[in-house]
Amino acid sequence: MIAATLIVIISQILFFAGGWVFFVKQLFRDYEVHHSLVQLLFSITFSLSCFMFELIIFEIIGFLDASSRYFHWKLTIYAMLFMLIVILPFYTGYFIINNIRFIKKYLIKPFAVLSWLLFIYLFWKIGDPFPILSPKHGIFSIEQGISRVGVIGVTLMALLSGFGAVNYPYTSMTHFMRVVTRGDISALERKLLQTFDVVAMKKKRITLIEKEQNSLSVPSSIWNSILKSVSSQGHENITQLKRDCLALEELTRQLFLELVDMRTMQQRIEWSKTLKGKYFHFVGYFFSLYCIWKIFISTVNIVFNRVGKVDPVTRGIQIAVNYIGLDIDVKFWSQHVSFLLVGIIVISSIRGLLITLTKFFYAISSSKSSNIIVLVFAQIMGMYFVSSVLLMRMNMPLEYRTIITQVLGDLQFNFYHRWFDVIFLLSALSSIGFLYLAHKQVSTGDR
Repeated sequence: MIAATLIVIISQILFFAGGWVFFVKQLFRDYEVHHSLVQLLFSITFSLSCFMFELIIFEIIGFLDASSRYFHWKLTIYAMLFMLIVILPFYTGYFIINNIRFIKKYLIKPFAVLSWLLFIYLFWKIGDPFPILSPKHGIFSIEQGISRVGVIGVTLMALLSGFGAVNYPYTSMTHFMRVVTRGDISALERKLLQTFDVVAMKKKRITLIEKEQNSLSVPSSIWNSILKSVSSQGHENITQLKRDCLALEELTRQLFLELVDMRTMQQRIEWSKTLKGKYFHFVGYFFSLYCIWKIFISTVNIVFNRVGKVDPVTRGIQIAVNYIGLDIDVKFWSQHVSFLLVGIIVISSIRGLLITLTKFFYAISSSKSSNIIVLVFAQIMGMYFVSSVLLMRMNMPLEYRTIITQVLGDLQFNFYHRWFDVIFLLSALSSIGFLYLAHKQVSTGDR
């Protein structure tokens, strides 16, 4: 028992260190996320998220006693809900209000409390439209928190999964790459330089006209009207020249962005010719088939209100035994294949989410907003991983999901799987439409 407790403590320390060193110190170092509390909250959320996945592995391999696993599940879920419902929303509101200049310092904490109460109200009301929970549970039960976190997290997971299932083949397969030659880039570079020259000439002309107007003197009243008319004509010329400059500067921005896209596409084409690029092109075929199959099966599930009752591992082994006639140890292979499948899902989920959050962070972060964005990302990460556990339960054989079901409580698990299918289908179809229009627009522009 002592050895098991030490393993749990050591794993928590390692997960916390991973969140602190690799994500706080590396990802956020260029955006002045130096607030120790923000770094601490992000690392704790990351540690709790990873530990939930570790507990799933413990369920499959039978590590620790059942009572010990149940205790650690309860403790981890309560700690995660406390972070997601109390700590992270409060400090997110605190830092948002702290960035508002006209609010006095002594009013920041009261306003932060009010913002947290508003969050709690919205968080509670979000569960009203959904059949997610039996009304017999108390306000402070795990079921009340998990049910609402599950709606938000499953929605987020389905949106990311739908977009990723479509976007990955689009970005990795050579069929969708825009053909860019060195001549195209050179022609665009010349056009950009010519536009810069025209802008410089017009600005020089504006400067000369303004200098001439300032140097004009009025020697007599006879020349006053003549000089006035000349000055007004010069003013009109300056106005037109300034308008031309603004239009040309906008054109240079568009040309520069197009040049960056061309160079990026040329690099992608060169990368696709390498061994690694060919590998990802091949993987793109697999994900294309997966996307088609997932859209099809989600549509079937929605139309026929169908939810799988048997996990994929058990179902696959049943097919191997009953239809193919293989003589295998069902319990042995069920455990090992489940362990492998869950491991792949865990690694891909953590990697995929963190890559996505990294891209968003670099796109929208600044020195003033970085603390807020890190806390929001911690909130999203926690909800995402809690929902992953909720949905991953269906990928485990019945004997391995017993404690998880007991800990999560009396939830409407079938609803979350149907909700995932609905959001995934909408996200995938929307992504296909958006990428089709974007690709068509680029192809039309090349002509």
